[in-house]
Amino acid sequence: MKLEGLKINFLGDSITEGVKASSKEATYCAILKREANLAEIRNYGIGGTRFALQKGTPLRPKDTFVDVNSFSERYDKMDDDADVVVVFGGTNDFGHGDAPMGAFCDRTPDTFYGACHYLFSGLIRKYLGKTIVIMTPLHRTNETKNNGQEKVYGFGTLKDYVTAIREVAEFYGLPVLDLFATCPIQPEIEEVREAFMPDGVHPSDEGHKIIAQRLKAFLEVL
Repeated sequence: MKLEGLKINFLGDSITEGVKASSKEATYCAILKREANLAEIRNYGIGGTRFALQKGTPLRPKDTFVDVNSFSERYDKMDDDADVVVVFGGTNDFGHGDAPMGAFCDRTPDTFYGACHYLFSGLIRKYLGKTIVIMTPLHRTNETKNNGQEKVYGFGTLKDYVTAIREVAEFYGLPVLDLFATCPIQPEIEEVREAFMPDGVHPSDEGHKIIAQRLKAFLEVL
């Protein structure tokens, strides 16, 4: 794919938003824009947001808890004229989400599997014929603990969430940039954490550069 002159929408969480980066210009989205000479990027990253709906938020519809900032609730608010859409999330569903993992057959955003189906199929309808790319979560500290506890029934490890994303994306034929498997940012290694992910979750400027490089190379071969 020739990237020059394209418009890309980025749907994400705090990593996409740029938390812990030194500036908006240091985020992977902005780096990609400069290096690929994109016409425009739209950064729809919101810190703390997840794929799935969460409890403890306003009721809509009756007797159903929803999270108006979840990816599932806000993907359709993005601009319509994107040439490419990049989705990068899931780490917050693992880290502090209260929606259960669910099963592959789920199709509503009340579970993580269901939210993946709901989001991916919705994006395909909204951006019919356009390129939609899914990025898996990066490694992080404590990735075997969900909500601060070891894996419990109904939830899972970070790798379980990555597996769900891969499975659902494959079902829809969406290309997956598997950062969990191919991005060498593993904060369990002290030197790596200090250089690329100081807080164990959010990439530094140097970490964003690595993500941008991986994403650019991935898009160019689509």
